[in-house]
Amino acid sequence: MTNSNPFAMAQQQLDMAAKKLGLEPAIHEFLRWPMKELTVSLPVKMDDGSTKIFHGFRIQYNTARGPAKGGIRWHPAETIDTVRALAAWMTWKTSVVDLPLGGGKGGIPCNPKELSEGEKERLSRAYIRAIWETIGVRQDVPAPDVYTTPQIMAWMMDEYETIVGERHPGVITGKPLAVGGSAGRTDATSRGGVYVVREAAKTLNIDLKGGTMAVQGFGNAGQYAALLGQEILGLKLIAASDSKGGVYCEKGIDPEALVKYKLQTDTLQGFPGTDPISNDDLLELEVTVLFPSALEQVITEKNADKVKCRIMCELANGPTTPEADDILYQNNVFVLPDFLANAGGVTVSYFEQVQGAYNFFWDLKEIHWRLDQKMTNAFESVYAMSQREKINMRQAAYLVSVARVAEACRLRGWV
Repeated sequence: MTNSNPFAMAQQQLDMAAKKLGLEPAIHEFLRWPMKELTVSLPVKMDDGSTKIFHGFRIQYNTARGPAKGGIRWHPAETIDTVRALAAWMTWKTSVVDLPLGGGKGGIPCNPKELSEGEKERLSRAYIRAIWETIGVRQDVPAPDVYTTPQIMAWMMDEYETIVGERHPGVITGKPLAVGGSAGRTDATSRGGVYVVREAAKTLNIDLKGGTMAVQGFGNAGQYAALLGQEILGLKLIAASDSKGGVYCEKGIDPEALVKYKLQTDTLQGFPGTDPISNDDLLELEVTVLFPSALEQVITEKNADKVKCRIMCELANGPTTPEADDILYQNNVFVLPDFLANAGGVTVSYFEQVQGAYNFFWDLKEIHWRLDQKMTNAFESVYAMSQREKINMRQAAYLVSVARVAEACRLRGWV
C-alpha cells in the first residue's frame, strides 16, 4: 500500500537504495533522519491591527557534503513531514548533480493568497529573525519554493543583513537581479529538466522534433517546460493543466499564448481552440514527454498502468509513488526522477551563491553552459548506474547520490 506520508515515502525510497548498496546499519539509520530540525512560532502584526501567530520550520537534513541548501514553502497544507521529505530529497538532489552542498528545506503553513504585501514582508522578516542563527553561506542557504518569490527572498536577505550588520548576498538565493540574484535562475528548474530529456532521448534513440508533450501543473516550472520544450527540443504541446482544470488540443497549443493567457486570467480554462481535460486524464495521454510539474503523489499504483508517455520528466517533487515506479518501469516508461530532473533550480541557486560570495557575476550564456554541463554529467552517471545494476532511473539516482553522501559521512568519522 502507498503511504500518504511524504517523509515515509522518502524513507522507503532510501531504504531500497541502502539495501542495494549494502550500507552498514548505522549509516543507513543516520541517513533516514534529519540531522537538525527547528520549529518556530512567528507573531505577525496584520493589516487590521491584530497579531496572528504563524508557525514555521527549517530542517537541515544532512550537511556531510557541504552547507544545507533548500527552498522555503508557504502553503496552507504544509506539514513538518512534507518539509522533512523535501529536505531529504534536496540532500540526494545536490549529491546527484555533484554540488558541494547538503540538503535543507523550510516551510510556513499559510495561505499567501490571503496576505497583503505588507503582511508577507512582516512574515518574511519574522521568519528570518527566528532562524537567522542557523543559516548562512557556511551553514544553510534558503531559496524560493512553492508560493515564495524573489521579492520575499529580498526581504529575507535584508532582514538577515540588518541583524548581522554586514552584506551577505549569498545567504539567500533566488533573489531579484538588482540585489544579487543570478541570471538564468527563473527558468533553471525547467531548463535543467529539458537538458536531461534531450540526453534521455539521445540514449533511447527517440527523435523529439515533432513529438508531443503534456504539462501537468502550469506554474513557473510547467510554463517554462512548455516554452523550452518547444524551443530546445522541438516538442509540440497538446495539453496542460493546473489546479482548476486543463486544456487539450491534438493539433497543438501555442505555449507562449497559453502562458500569456494564464498570467492574464489566472486559469487555463477557456483558452481558445482547446477542449477541457482533467488532471487525471492528462496524465494518461499518449505523448512523447510528460512533465508532472505540480505537487506530490499524483501518479500512484491506481493510475500508473494508464500512463503512456515515452519519457516522464518529473519537475515536481515526489509526484510518483514507489509502487507506481515499479509499474512504469515494467511498462517501459522512462522516468527521469525528480531529484535529477528538477535539479537545475538548485544548480543555478548554487551558482548564485558562488557569485554572491565572490561578488562577481556571470552572463546568461555562461550560466546556461555550466548548467548544461552539470545536468548532462548527472544524467550520464545515473544512466550508467541503471544499466550496470539493471534498475530504474530513480533507484540508480538514489544509488549514485546516497553512496556519495554515505562516503562523506564515513570520511568525516560521523558513523
